[in-house]
Amino acid sequence: MEKKLEKATFAGGCFWCMVKPFDQWDGVESVISGYIGGHLENPTYEEVKTGTTGHYEAVQIIYEPEKISYQQILNLYWPQIDPTDDGGQFHDRGSQYRTAIFYHNEEQKQLAIHSLEELKRTNRFQKEIVTKILSASAFYPAEEYHQDFYKKNKEEYLEDREKSGRDEFMEKHWDKE
Repeated sequence: MEKKLEKATFAGGCFWCMVKPFDQWDGVESVISGYIGGHLENPTYEEVKTGTTGHYEAVQIIYEPEKISYQQILNLYWPQIDPTDDGGQFHDRGSQYRTAIFYHNEEQKQLAIHSLEELKRTNRFQKEIVTKILSASAFYPAEEYHQDFYKKNKEEYLEDREKSGRDEFMEKHWDKE
């Protein structure tokens, strides 16, 4: 019997840091770094990093819903980001590093909205939550050297992640549970 696979797409700042948190779960087939939401077809990293194409750096997660649910993936997403920052994420600044949940169907949309409302109710953050929930548009995989960056360039990945401030933020706001 063929596996039923679905897509989940999230923007959370630099896609290098967004692959590993999802990549290691049973039921996740692949996590692809790429670009979504802009006005240019088949953009390159060099174009997107200028912040002028309208794209978000994002990850597209191909998963088996029989093994991991969209709700579980949403629960993994929120602690990876600062949902109150609309100017980028951590040390990565610019519109290409904004946060967003891109839904692929009505069920994902409703679950994303509900998870956002739940997060707001926790009063975990002093500032307003600005992460957008948007309909998924064309997703363009990033260049090969960006794929699985944390595996292929471990030292550079760890160095970038350390200086980003992401882990300190996560520890402060999320690791209390």
